[in-house]
Amino acid sequence: DNRVTRPGRHSYNTRSSRIRAIRTPGGKLVAQTITKTTKGPKCSDCKCSLPGIKHLKKTAYTNLKKRERTVSRAYGGSTCAGCVRQRIIRAFLLEEQKAVKKLLAERASK
Repeated sequence: DNRVTRPGRHSYNTRSSRIRAIRTPGGKLVAQTITKTTKGPKCSDCKCSLPGIKHLKKTAYTNLKKRERTVSRAYGGSTCAGCVRQRIIRAFLLEEQKAVKKLLAERASK
């Protein structure tokens, strides 16, 4: 017999109350509630999904280890690698531009 009794008060198979039939070690068939999956953390710049970080509810992150919550990199867990790289390159090029301007100003003053 493969029938299961739904847990809780209402019997509707809605988005928030999905179940999966699980067989226990005792051979009984019981209903296990399925938690909804989230969209997961997004990059703060380009809004793409961050790889290497689990898609969990906000409260579930508190129970995880730090290495599961973030990525070991500057801005890891909040910005994707491509955007961080872009920031670094932009900052470097701005500094280079300043140096070139300073050099040209010195040459012009001579």
